[in-house]
Amino acid sequence: MSSIDWIVLFTTLLLIIAYGVFKSRNIRNINGYLLGDRELPWYNVGLSVMATQASAITFLSAPGLAYSSGMSFVQFYFGLPLAMIVLCITFVPIFHRLRVFTAYEFLEKRFDIKTRALTAFLFLIQRGISTGITIFAPAIILSTILHIDITYTTLAMGGVVVLYTVYGGTKAVSYTQLLQMGIIFGGLLAAGFMVIRLLPNDIGFSEALHIAGKSGKTNAIDFTIDLNNQYTVWTGLIGGFFLQLSYFGTDQSQVGRYLTGSSIRDSRMGLLMNGLLKVPMQFCILLIGVLVFAYYQYHTPPLFFNSLETNKLENSIYAEDYAQLLRQQEAIGLSKSQTITALTKALAEKDNLNAAIKGEELNALNAKSDALRQEVIGLIKKNDTTADTNDNNYIFLSFVTSTFPKGFIGLLIAIIMLASMGATASAINSLASTTVIDIYKRFINKEASERAYLKASRLCTLGWGIFTVIVALYANKLGNLLEAVNILGSLFYGTILGIFLVAFYVKKVGGKAVFWAAILTELIIIGIWKADVVAFLWLNLIGCILVICFGLFLQRMISNKAAAQI
Repeated sequence: MSSIDWIVLFTTLLLIIAYGVFKSRNIRNINGYLLGDRELPWYNVGLSVMATQASAITFLSAPGLAYSSGMSFVQFYFGLPLAMIVLCITFVPIFHRLRVFTAYEFLEKRFDIKTRALTAFLFLIQRGISTGITIFAPAIILSTILHIDITYTTLAMGGVVVLYTVYGGTKAVSYTQLLQMGIIFGGLLAAGFMVIRLLPNDIGFSEALHIAGKSGKTNAIDFTIDLNNQYTVWTGLIGGFFLQLSYFGTDQSQVGRYLTGSSIRDSRMGLLMNGLLKVPMQFCILLIGVLVFAYYQYHTPPLFFNSLETNKLENSIYAEDYAQLLRQQEAIGLSKSQTITALTKALAEKDNLNAAIKGEELNALNAKSDALRQEVIGLIKKNDTTADTNDNNYIFLSFVTSTFPKGFIGLLIAIIMLASMGATASAINSLASTTVIDIYKRFINKEASERAYLKASRLCTLGWGIFTVIVALYANKLGNLLEAVNILGSLFYGTILGIFLVAFYVKKVGGKAVFWAAILTELIIIGIWKADVVAFLWLNLIGCILVICFGLFLQRMISNKAAAQI
C-alpha cells in the first residue's frame, strides 16, 4: 500500500474510534454499558443491526464466493424480510414490555432457571466461536498487505477490538456503527464503480454481466426442490427464514441492538429498515464478485490468490514446477483474450449461435485454468501440509490491492476492518451481557452494587475477547468463512428458536419438557449434520420443529405420569 492508503486507512479508523469513545463517556451503570440507556433512535438501531450482521466476512468472503460459484448465495437472505415482520409483531413488544437485559431472562419467567441457563449456554458456545471467525477475517487483510504471519495480525486486530469494546460498551458500539455503515455504503458504490472502470473501454456493465453469465455466474435464482442444495429459493425462504428469525429474535448480539431503541416503535422501525436494505446490499456485494470474475476474463488471474502461500512455494523445491504452471496459465490467458474478444463481438452483433460457441470455448479454457489451479494447490500441500489451501477469502482482497488506485485501497481495507470492528464489538458485548445477567447476577452475586456489575461487565468483555482471539488463531482451517459462520449458527439456532416459540405460543408445555426436548434436539441436529443428510439451512427448520414436537410429547408424558400418581 502507498502512504496515501495508510493515511486514509488510519484516519478513517481513528475517526470512528474517537467518535465512539466520545459518545460513550460518562457510563455509570450496566444499563448504560449493556443497553446504551435505551435511548437510541430507529435509524441508529437499524444501522447497528445491519453492522452487527455485516462483518468483514461479508465483504471478504461474499465476493470470493460469487467469483467461484456465482450469485446463488443471495437466496440465503430471502427469508430475512419475513423474519423481520414476525419479530416486530411478536418478539419486540414482549422484550420491551418486560424491560429485560437479555432475551434469556424471559425464559426463566416463562419456564424455569435451567431452561434459561441451557439456552444462554447454547448461545455462548455458538456466538463465542463465530466471533473468533469474524476477528480472523480482517487479520487476513493485514497479513496479506504486510506480508507477515497471520498469527501476529490476528493478535493485533483482536487486541484493538477487545480494548475498544471493554471501554465503550453498547453505546460506543452503536454510535460507531452509525458512521461505519455510512462509510461502508459509500465504499461499496466506489468499489463497484472502480471494477467497471477497470474493464476494457468497450465493455460496460451489461456486457460484463453477459460474459459472466456465459460461465454460469449470474444465476441468482434456483427454484429446484433439492434438500441437499444449500442455496435455492426454498432453502432461503424456509430454512433462511428460521435461521434469521432465530438469529435476530434469540441471539443476544442482535437482541441487544434493538433493545437499545427508545421505544417499541424505534426498535420495529430499525428491524424493518434492516429487512428492506439487507437483501439489496448483499446482492450488490455478490455482484461485485461477479464483476471481478468478468475482469479476470480479460486479464490473467492468479492461479492461487493467497500470496503468502505462493511466496512460500516460490522459495521451495517446487519453485520450478510452480513456474511451469504459471507459464501454462499465461498461455491460457492469451487464448482467453482471443476468445473473449470474439464473444464480445458476437454479443454486440446479437449473433446468438456464435456467442454460444465462444461461450463454450471460454468455459473450456476456464476449466483448464481450474485444473492448473488444483495442481498448484497440490504443490502447496506437498510443500506445507498445514498450509491454508482455500483462498476464497483472498480473491477480492487480491484484486483490490493489485488494481485499485492509491487511496481507494486504503478506503476499501478500512471498510472491511470497520465492518469487523462493528460486528466483533457487538458480539463480545452480547457475550458479556449474557454472562453477567444470566450467570453472574443470577447465580453468583445477586445483590451487588451497580458499580460492581459494571466492573464485572468489563471483566467479562475482556475474558470473552481473549477467548474469541484464541478461536481466531485456528479459524483458517474452516474454509470459506461466510459459510462456516452460517453452518455453525444452523447447528444451534433451530433449537434456540424452538424454545422461544414454545415459550410464546405453546402455553401448555412446561420447563422440564422443553429443557429435555432441547437437549434431545441438539443431539439429533449434530448427528444429522455429521451424517451430511441435508443442506445446513434446513437444520434450522428441523431443529425448531423437533423442539416443539418433543416438548409436546414429553409434556404429555409428564402430565400422564402426574395424573397416574394422583
